[in-house]
Amino acid sequence: LKGLALKKSREFSILWLTGMSGSGKSTLASYVKQICEENGYKARIIDGDDVRDKDEKKLGFGYDDVLTNNLRIATFCLDLRNKDVAVVIVPVVSPYEKVRKKVKDLLDPFLHLIYIKADIESLKERDTKGLYLAADCGEIDDLIGYSDINPYDEPLEPSIVIEAGNNTSFDESKKKLFEYVSNCVISKK
Repeated sequence: LKGLALKKSREFSILWLTGMSGSGKSTLASYVKQICEENGYKARIIDGDDVRDKDEKKLGFGYDDVLTNNLRIATFCLDLRNKDVAVVIVPVVSPYEKVRKKVKDLLDPFLHLIYIKADIESLKERDTKGLYLAADCGEIDDLIGYSDINPYDEPLEPSIVIEAGNNTSFDESKKKLFEYVSNCVISKK
């Protein structure tokens, strides 16, 4: 894979990894960053929680706060375009289709929307942050995608769906993502 060139935009791409908490977004984002850097591309991961925590006003997880946070992330991504960053990777829940549409409108033609899809059983088994257990114990009543009051809208038009549930090994997920990044973000000249 040496001698690769950015394909969708010859100089800049944004990989927006959406999926529920625990689906593997951050782990796969680190893997993509490694792929890019091994091939000579400066890549940066922008974590949604980091952007959320920088604000003086504590943002929640309702529609308006998610919209605010996602648009901040998108704007920050565009700011990196002029800073020698070739690929920006954003692992963020981004649960609402209307919000993803606004992000897409802002970030096209650079955006690749990657849906990391996992079933609830897999998410509960992983539960690295303890969110699903807390929701089951009544400590969280609005966990995105798990609570009836705060749904996760599956993306209508993702660039690709990466299965990351019980029926798919992590290596299979990585392989499919590697193929997508190789063919659609970086490719042989």
